[in-house]
Amino acid sequence: MDRRLAAILAADVVGYSRLMAADEAGTLARFKLLRSDHVEPALRRHGGRVVGEAGDGLLVEFATATQAVACAVEVQDKLAELNAELPEDRRMRFRMGVNLGEVIVDGATIHGDGVNIAARLEKIAEPGGLVISRAVHEQIKGKAPGRFEDLGDQTLHNIANPVCAYRVDVSEPAHATAGRGEDALRRQSIAVLPFANMSGDPEQEYFSDGITEDLITALARHHGLFVIARNSSFVFKGKSVPIPEAARQLGVRYIVEGSVRKSGKHLRITAQLIDAETASHLWAEKYDRDLEDVFALQDEIVETLVWRVAGHVTKAELAALKRKQAPPVDAYELYLAGMELLNRNNLEYMRVRAKCSNTPR
Repeated sequence: MDRRLAAILAADVVGYSRLMAADEAGTLARFKLLRSDHVEPALRRHGGRVVGEAGDGLLVEFATATQAVACAVEVQDKLAELNAELPEDRRMRFRMGVNLGEVIVDGATIHGDGVNIAARLEKIAEPGGLVISRAVHEQIKGKAPGRFEDLGDQTLHNIANPVCAYRVDVSEPAHATAGRGEDALRRQSIAVLPFANMSGDPEQEYFSDGITEDLITALARHHGLFVIARNSSFVFKGKSVPIPEAARQLGVRYIVEGSVRKSGKHLRITAQLIDAETASHLWAEKYDRDLEDVFALQDEIVETLVWRVAGHVTKAELAALKRKQAPPVDAYELYLAGMELLNRNNLEYMRVRAKCSNTPR
């Protein structure tokens, strides 16, 4: 079976049967209009894929927890705005639940406990509300704006073990509380696509995958970057997807891609950093080495790539801020300036640069 990690959003209309009994044709028309004009565009913006629907319910898969929660908050915000103009008995509210877990892929749909927990969390949400699991909270805390109320361990129907849940406060408009924070997160987010194995030997896949996984792990330790997890990035393994589309689905600004070619005792690795928003190449490098100690070589290349990528992302952010007309001096700008100084004076960074240069430092 094909398994992968996914963020799952379950949504259901509150009191749909009552609304249908009161005005069958009108309720169906409003539901279709909400889906086509507001729900589905939000799903596309955040990279969501509908994997199940039944009447008034939707099941949506996302590559990351951040995308799933941002989409849910956006939809709830818009629905609250639309409902404010309607009488109480005609308002159409959604309950939503989000979980992060392993799923089994079955054609166009998905199955597993990860899906079931999302559906059960949706049931305990209040009308117009959103409940997330601890797994989701761990991924988005400090990265997504908003307040989270710890609901403690919840006993969910047909779920063997209690699930720790959090209620997301969506009472304030998302655009009022999330705008700058979400934009900052998007600007410094990055994904590493699986490096292509150009050796012509399928058995060498382990080496190209190893380079990719080590690079993801090392970048994730860099406190200035939000890095997409390995399971999400490897969805694109072996697929030819345009960089802007891959970035949109993963919800990131920057993409790292590359290739590995191994022939006998010779190794060539190429890597490049792309700004998906402008479709511009910020940096590219080629490494030609003799393959003696493969693990030491892999560590050296990954170490170099980390500082190259992190440094160029920081420089790109600073350059973008300089292009703004009278940019406001806020915490994020000061943070970027500080990161530039930190990188410039980091002894490890200078050591790596010295090692990669023929000029003595």
